[in-house]
Amino acid sequence: MPLDDLDNRGRRSTPKNTTTQFTAAGQLPTGQNPAQNSGQHPGQNAALKAKPTLKTVAELTGLAVTTVSRALADDPQIALETRSRVREAAGSVGYFPDRAAQRLRTGRTNVISLVLDPHEEILGYGASMIRGLSAALRDTPYHLVITPHFSDTPAIDPVAHIVRNRMADGLLFSRTQPSDERVKFLMENDFPFVCHGRTELATPHPFVDYDNYAFAYKAARSLIASGCRKLFIILPPDRFTFAQHMRHGFMTAVREEGVAFEIATGVTLDSKSEAVRATVFEAMAGSDRPDGFICGGEVSALSVMSAAYDHGLAIGRDVRLVAKQTSGLFDEIRPKIETIYEDLSEAGNILGKILLKRIAGGAPMEDLQVLQTV
Repeated sequence: MPLDDLDNRGRRSTPKNTTTQFTAAGQLPTGQNPAQNSGQHPGQNAALKAKPTLKTVAELTGLAVTTVSRALADDPQIALETRSRVREAAGSVGYFPDRAAQRLRTGRTNVISLVLDPHEEILGYGASMIRGLSAALRDTPYHLVITPHFSDTPAIDPVAHIVRNRMADGLLFSRTQPSDERVKFLMENDFPFVCHGRTELATPHPFVDYDNYAFAYKAARSLIASGCRKLFIILPPDRFTFAQHMRHGFMTAVREEGVAFEIATGVTLDSKSEAVRATVFEAMAGSDRPDGFICGGEVSALSVMSAAYDHGLAIGRDVRLVAKQTSGLFDEIRPKIETIYEDLSEAGNILGKILLKRIAGGAPMEDLQVLQTV
């Protein structure tokens, strides 16, 4: 609730263009005293009008103030039933901890920051991640804050800003590189984090990753088995670790079978869809055109389908395609193409749970690393 919306007694102020206000007892017409309906003297409702405190919640639950405080901080030494009961009581009277005072007292912000890179290729990436993270953080004291990172600024900038200003208790980010500066910086500062993607750093660190080697290998093997004689793949930018994983999986499959192949040059999964379509259209114009395409995302897959249509080639007959699916888009596309699913909501949920373990401390590193299999 914005501070500007609170009056000097901690209640929500009534906007000038409405006729209702909120109290701990519910929604009442402006100017109407709860005692008018209850038959009680106004003085008996003083507790309802006062700004709720820890003591208010303690009196409601019959618990000590220190127990209430620890329960609201999600102390694992307090029984889960007690924590739930305290949270329910706090919510019923509109009690919220003073986060500024809490930070001064504990050094904690109760904030988890997700650094998001805006990009078009993976449809619904941010929404899916947030859905999974929200489920993981539900019933904890943590709030999720989104921090944008734009491609024209160094990836380390938002991370360093958050850490140096103690704006969060933990960080999540994606699109890792083999020698990722963010990972090194966070480990040097002993700051809790989990990255969506792996690195090649010698020091182990928490991560959740999708097996892109297995994706590319499985996609190539499927196309070869269907009779494709020349495969074409569109890879992520070389600077990202998962580009190496995808390339390795693809090359392993084509070398095992000895089929011809082509790796897109001049465009990547980060390129604009029209640039991908133009590159694929040109590749399809040759006499030795590819007939099997692997796309690491749905946008590039649509570009391939568009180029094939413009050449008068039929998907499934003249050209086959395997795409990584992260949304429900291709469930509705006709003709249907083969897809391999990456569950981003599950990834977000696992990221959140692992970060909570890292913040709590004591978990072995093998419990902080998860590879989602194909």
